[in-house]
Amino acid sequence: MEDYEASLAHLTKVYGARFLLDLPKPEWHACLVEIGGMIFEVFCPPNFLLHTRHGPQYLGIEYEADMTEVRQSVADHGVRIVRELQVAIHSNPADCFGVDFEFYEGSFFANTPAVLQKTVAPLSYWTDEQPLGLAGLKAYTLAVSDIAKASAFIKSFISGEQLYDEARPAIGARAIGLQVADSVLELITPTGPGATLTELQRIGEGIHSMIFSVRDLDKTRSELEKHGVKLVAGTKPGRLATTPETNRGIVFEFEV
Repeated sequence: MEDYEASLAHLTKVYGARFLLDLPKPEWHACLVEIGGMIFEVFCPPNFLLHTRHGPQYLGIEYEADMTEVRQSVADHGVRIVRELQVAIHSNPADCFGVDFEFYEGSFFANTPAVLQKTVAPLSYWTDEQPLGLAGLKAYTLAVSDIAKASAFIKSFISGEQLYDEARPAIGARAIGLQVADSVLELITPTGPGATLTELQRIGEGIHSMIFSVRDLDKTRSELEKHGVKLVAGTKPGRLATTPETNRGIVFEFEV
């Protein structure tokens, strides 16, 4: 994201983000924040010049996993590692349809004081006390150019199990949903002119959006609009999506 202070202020004011850990480095200022039962790592480079072509976007997603099994799968699939942390690794997005898959043998949700500056809130805090009524991660979307190849990769690399394969004419796309761990990875690919093709041409393959589960979609819409966040039809009927220009360049989606 661009502008660390402004981005953090937006996430805090609009979504009630809880600050968990400061991670400053010379190449970027990062931090961990909790929103709606999910932990986001926000990266803000001090000079945005190299990112201006595509603007703010998602880098990747982290899975808790056994690192011995992870390293074997990475080797079997010829996936390069771009960041080695011993207890965690980051995969090369160029080998993973634009996604940096991060794998970590620990858990930030274990509320280990030595890891985070404060403990993670229970999901009931987000569903019952926060006005947006967020209830955790429902799915995330990954825009790809070759959905058959991407689907085969996800099934083999991270044990995705196919749930559905359906047309999304409203966004000119086809979608394949894959169960991975406790949420859904949704592949979307253009079938002709439309929003999906436009986005794919703009920034290339990669994560398009995170989809929050919510208690009441109308209430969520009302609360977000109070903060000037504009919502439009999402990637599936029944979903609402933030417009990037009113959400610090990032697309969040919401679905009951």
